[in-house]
Amino acid sequence: MKTPRPDPASIDLFKSLVPDKPLVTIRPMFGNISAFVNGNMFFGLFGDDLFVRLSDPDKEELLKNKGASNLEPMKGRPMKDYVVMPRAWKDDPETIRSWVSRSLAWSSKLAPKKKGK
Repeated sequence: MKTPRPDPASIDLFKSLVPDKPLVTIRPMFGNISAFVNGNMFFGLFGDDLFVRLSDPDKEELLKNKGASNLEPMKGRPMKDYVVMPRAWKDDPETIRSWVSRSLAWSSKLAPKKKGK
């Protein structure tokens, strides 16, 4: 399976939405780009799709929106806690920003990832 790549406009949008917080880092993931807090991925791009990591209640709420779906980097293998936001929201960065904030808040509570050897 070929990994989708984001276009420059999606990368620019992603970068404009990354919270300016000292604990937030950006690095490649899935051949795309993602934001991390304490080593935990909380927001990213998969192709031109923006995704966030959410608590179960927030995940259920977001999935009620037309165009939202579970993140499946490999067909039939959804990633627990991760939801792709509706593409129609790309014209509404404030709505996306509110979901990114929820994602950062939730992911900040997770245990820090241990660094590899």
